[in-house]
Amino acid sequence: MSESSAASDGCAVRATQLTRRFGDFTAVDGVDFAVSTGEVFGFLGANGAGKTTVIRMLCGLLAPSAGEARVAGFSVNRQPDAVKRHIGYMSQKFSLYGDLTVGENLQLYGGVYGLKRHDAEDRGRELLSRLDLEQAADRLPTALPLGFRQRLALGCAVLHRPRILFLDEPTGGVDPVARRKFWDLIYELADGGATVFVTTHYMDEAEYCGRVSIMDRGRIVALDTPDELKKQNGARTMQDVFLKVIRP
Repeated sequence: MSESSAASDGCAVRATQLTRRFGDFTAVDGVDFAVSTGEVFGFLGANGAGKTTVIRMLCGLLAPSAGEARVAGFSVNRQPDAVKRHIGYMSQKFSLYGDLTVGENLQLYGGVYGLKRHDAEDRGRELLSRLDLEQAADRLPTALPLGFRQRLALGCAVLHRPRILFLDEPTGGVDPVARRKFWDLIYELADGGATVFVTTHYMDEAEYCGRVSIMDRGRIVALDTPDELKKQNGARTMQDVFLKVIRP
């Protein structure tokens, strides 16, 4: 399937019986889901539920043990390098270069993504403004609060304007005000046409997603819009939904 043919069905990401084993341990156990183009899709679950393993397979960083997934029309099994070229990825432990300034980090990633120098410089200036990092452009990331470092990490991930963005717990350890600002940025990206796949263990963040799935012990145990999940489970909040669908 070509990228164009994949786009024609409106599906940016599709997983079919996606499985990953580590020896005798099954971290991801035959999950199925599809993410529409332009959707903000939340991937929820407790720590150790398998969220990061799924996202690493979707990004072409970890080979599935069984099953299949397609991202931007490319197979993660057979075309992982093509997948990597068409996505943006912000990991839980995003590596910023501590001996480079904020501006220099953006320029470095511009080179990594193959942008021409003047294009990387223009895009870097645009992101510094959009992420409210202009005053920090000449500072080292290590001297900045966590919320600022997370914004810079997001900037590096979207520098090449990917159509599909994977964010693995991007607001972990960030205060509530900074988390809300971060989600405002995610909305901006989605409004611009990007598909955003975001993992989180904050149940309140599920309310910000068009649809959410909840993982437990390697399997998806719930998937729908936040309102529908609350209705199906007779719950007032997504925290209540989570407590009802996750096994003790």
